[in-house]
Amino acid sequence: MKRKIIWLFAYIFPNFFVDKAFAYLVSPMQFKIRPHEKDILSKAEKSRLMFNDFEIQMYQWGKGKKKILLVHGWEGNAGNFAYIIERLLQEDYTIIAFDGPSHGASSKGKTSSFEFTELVATLIQKHEPSQLISHSFGSVASIIALGKNPALKIERYVGITVPNKFRERLEEIANYLGLPYIVVSRLITKIESEHDIKVDEINVEDYAQKSSVEKALLLHDVNDRVLPVEKSREVANKWPAARLVEITGTGHYKILGTQKVLNEIVTFLCH
Repeated sequence: MKRKIIWLFAYIFPNFFVDKAFAYLVSPMQFKIRPHEKDILSKAEKSRLMFNDFEIQMYQWGKGKKKILLVHGWEGNAGNFAYIIERLLQEDYTIIAFDGPSHGASSKGKTSSFEFTELVATLIQKHEPSQLISHSFGSVASIIALGKNPALKIERYVGITVPNKFRERLEEIANYLGLPYIVVSRLITKIESEHDIKVDEINVEDYAQKSSVEKALLLHDVNDRVLPVEKSREVANKWPAARLVEITGTGHYKILGTQKVLNEIVTFLCH
């Protein structure tokens, strides 16, 4: 009943709800950091990086010969990779991670997926990692950053759950909020006007093909309830450098700490 009322009011006053949906897009929620995430973050060398209007919290573990960048998802933080970091430290790595704008311990303010992507490109240029791991929206930011900047070369890339089309993301948000398509349509117009982009041209599968990634491993649980496995399949089917491994028994977040997934990642990166 509540969703029907929201839908009705959104249909009558679409511009008001467009502003609400846009505010949702630029205001990432903050979630409590779990104990094992706090523990791994406490062991990192920390620094602050000025980026646009934000102070970005940077982290580094290890001083190994191989350098890797970790890119967390929207509303996530660097600590989400705790189990992966522990495994990589056993393999002679220098591990670089960060909290995105208005995420984790970075300063807060209105941000966007486009700004997050710009930051990823900046960090790849600055640190020159030979390898990269991303999760969920972090995969969008990473692949688009690499596709826009083919001079940035990555030898091995791991994408743990990979979204594809930006329009579908906007439609999913509207559905989550119980909003009619008229709101989606006007939201797209607003985004395109403010960022000078075409929403239907922001597809991960297209940017993946433009990137300079030698080999890519995509991992996705077939029963992921947050992001359907079909999204990673779409990207893998269009990306010659990529191989998709479909996982069972984990989920969208648990996949980051599952032993068989960690084994797949380490085998791909190190052998």
